[in-house]
Amino acid sequence: MNSETVLEEYLYKRSQQKKWTSPVNYKERLFVLTNARLTYYEGRSEKKNKKGSVDITKVKCVEVVKNGTNEVPCQNKYAFQVVYDTNTLYIFAPTSESRDQWVKCMKEGIKNNNYILPKYHPRLWSDGVYQCCRQTEKLAPGCEAYQLFAGIASKPLPPTPDAKKRPPPPLPPEQNQVDKEDKEDKVIAMFDFHPVEPHDLRLTIGEEYVVLEKKDVHWWKARNKYGQEGYIPSNYVTEKKLDNLDQYEWYSRNMNRSKAEQLLKMEDKEGGFIVRNSSQAGLYTVSLYTKYAGEGSSPIRHYHIKETQGFPKQCYLAEKHVFNSIPDMIEYHKHNAAGLVTRLRNPVCPRNRTAPTTAGFSYDKWEINPSELTFMKELGSGLFGVVRLGKWRAQYKVAIKAIREGAMSEEDFIDEAKVMMKLTHPKLVQLYGVCTESRPIYIVTEFMEYGCLLNYLRQRQGQFNADILLSMCQDVCDGMNYLEQNNFIHRDLASRNCLVNDLGVVKVSDFGMTRYVLDNQYTSSCGAKFPVKWSPPEVFNYSKFSSKSDVWSFGVLIWEVFTEGKMPFETYSNVEVVEMVTRGERLYRPRLATNRIYTIMMACWHEKPEGRPKFYDLLLGIGQILEGEL
Repeated sequence: MNSETVLEEYLYKRSQQKKWTSPVNYKERLFVLTNARLTYYEGRSEKKNKKGSVDITKVKCVEVVKNGTNEVPCQNKYAFQVVYDTNTLYIFAPTSESRDQWVKCMKEGIKNNNYILPKYHPRLWSDGVYQCCRQTEKLAPGCEAYQLFAGIASKPLPPTPDAKKRPPPPLPPEQNQVDKEDKEDKVIAMFDFHPVEPHDLRLTIGEEYVVLEKKDVHWWKARNKYGQEGYIPSNYVTEKKLDNLDQYEWYSRNMNRSKAEQLLKMEDKEGGFIVRNSSQAGLYTVSLYTKYAGEGSSPIRHYHIKETQGFPKQCYLAEKHVFNSIPDMIEYHKHNAAGLVTRLRNPVCPRNRTAPTTAGFSYDKWEINPSELTFMKELGSGLFGVVRLGKWRAQYKVAIKAIREGAMSEEDFIDEAKVMMKLTHPKLVQLYGVCTESRPIYIVTEFMEYGCLLNYLRQRQGQFNADILLSMCQDVCDGMNYLEQNNFIHRDLASRNCLVNDLGVVKVSDFGMTRYVLDNQYTSSCGAKFPVKWSPPEVFNYSKFSSKSDVWSFGVLIWEVFTEGKMPFETYSNVEVVEMVTRGERLYRPRLATNRIYTIMMACWHEKPEGRPKFYDLLLGIGQILEGEL
C-alpha cells in the first residue's frame, strides 16, 4: 500500500448498466480508497487490472443502503452507495463494521466538495425503479434527507476561555443571501396552470418558482417571484438544472422512433430535429431531418448521443467534438454540422403540446359538486352506466360516468376513489374526482376525443402501418408498467378499456374497476369477475389475479391491435376457449405482426405466471423493435 491509501479491501460491485439483479452482475473487485480517488481492480493485488475509478471531488453522496439481505445475490450483504456525476455505484461489504468504515472514511473525504446531495435514495435501484419510493428515473430527486456528517466522529477543539462570551461573527448579508438562494429548490414551469381554487398558484410557462413543500407528491406548495404562495401540479414544472433536459423545447421524453419520424416528415423543415430518450435506459437519440439526403436515402437520420470513457464523462455526436453537457452539444451543432447530415436548425415539438393531466383539479380536491358539471352529448354506455361528454365549471372538458343503481359496490369504490385519483401518468386516463353526496354517483375523468381503442381500430382498418400499431401497444404497456410499479392490478385490460385522444395517444382506462361490479353477466360461478377470452389459466381456474394476469391480457390486446379489432377466439364459446387454452393452444399470429412481435405475444401467454415477463421488460423489448435494434 502506498502512503496515500486510506482503505483497501475486496468488496463486491454491482453493474450500473444492467437491470437484472442476478449473481452475474455482482463482481468481486479490489477497492482502493486514496485521498483523491476510489479505484477498483480485477484480479489479485499482485497482478491487478484497473476496471474503474471515481474522482473524490465528484462524489455527491456516500451512504448506507437499507436493503434486506435476501435482496443481494452475492456473499457480501452490507451495501453502501457512492453517488457521483450522473451515476450511482453500489458496493457490498462483508460485514456492517467494514461498511461503516468505508462510509465514514469517504464522508470524511467529500465533506469539502462543492455539491452535496440534499436528498438521497435509501434503498436499491432495482428492476428499473428505486425500491424506497418506486421512482422510475435514475436521476429522480431523492426521498430522504442526506446528512453528510452523520457517522463522522470528529474531536472538538478545546474552547477558548472567552468562547462562551463571544458569539460567532455573522455572515455578510450578501453572502447569507447567496447561501440561502443556493439551498432553494427552484423549478421552471413547462406549462401554464390556471388556478381553480383560492389556494392554487398560477404558473406561467418558462417562469421560475421556489418549491416550499412536497408533502403531496402531485401537488407542491410554491412561491413565485412576487412572493405569492400556493399549490401547483408537480408534473407542470421541472428542476432548474443544466442537465435537466425537460426544460428545453427540443426534448421530447416519451417519443419513440416511429412518432419522431412522423412528426419530422410532417413539419418538413430542413434541419428539423428532436432529442428523445433512446430505448436503452439512460441514453438519448437525436433524430434529424434533411431535404437533401440524396436519391434512395432516408431523409431522417438517428444519432445516438455517446459518452466518453473515464471521468468526468463527456458527450458527443461526432467524436472530435465533445462537450460537458447535452445542451452545450446541441448549441454547438445548431451552428456546425460537424459530421452530421445537416445542422440542427429547427427544434420540432409535438403540435399543440398539451399540458398533462393533474391528480384532481386542485390540491386535496376529490369530491366534486354536481352543480359544477354541465352535461352534454352521450358518448356511450359502459359497464356501470351511461357516459357523457361534459364540462366542469363550464370550461374543462370531462367525461362523466353516471353509475346506475345496483351496478356497483358503491361503498367499496368510494373508499378507494381517493387512492385511484393519486394514480397519474401520461398513459393512464386520469380520474379527476367523484360526486358521492347524491345519487346517482358520478365519476369524472379525462375526456378522450376518439373514444375506445377497439372502435378506433375497426373504423380505420388499413390506415396504420406496423410501427404505428406497435406504438399504440407501447402506450398501453407504458401505462401498465406504471400500474405494476405501484402494485395496482387492472383485471380487465383489453382494447375496449383503452381510449384514444385527439393526438392519437392511447391511454389505459377503468383500471381496477371490475372489483366493484355487481353484474351477474360479468361474474363467474366462483364469484370472480373477468372476461374469459382475455384471461390466463390461473384466473379462470382459481380466480388468482396479479400483474402477471394483466401481462397475459396485454398479449391479447397486442393481438387485437394487429388484427385491427378482431374478436379473440371469435368462433369459439367461453367454455371452448378455456379448454383450448388449458391444452396449450394460443391465438394465431396476425398478418400485420412480425415474428418478433408475435414472440412478445407468446411470452405474455406463458402457462405459468412466473414465466411471463414484467411490463418493464415488455416496454424495453417493444422500444428496441421500434428503434430497429432487434
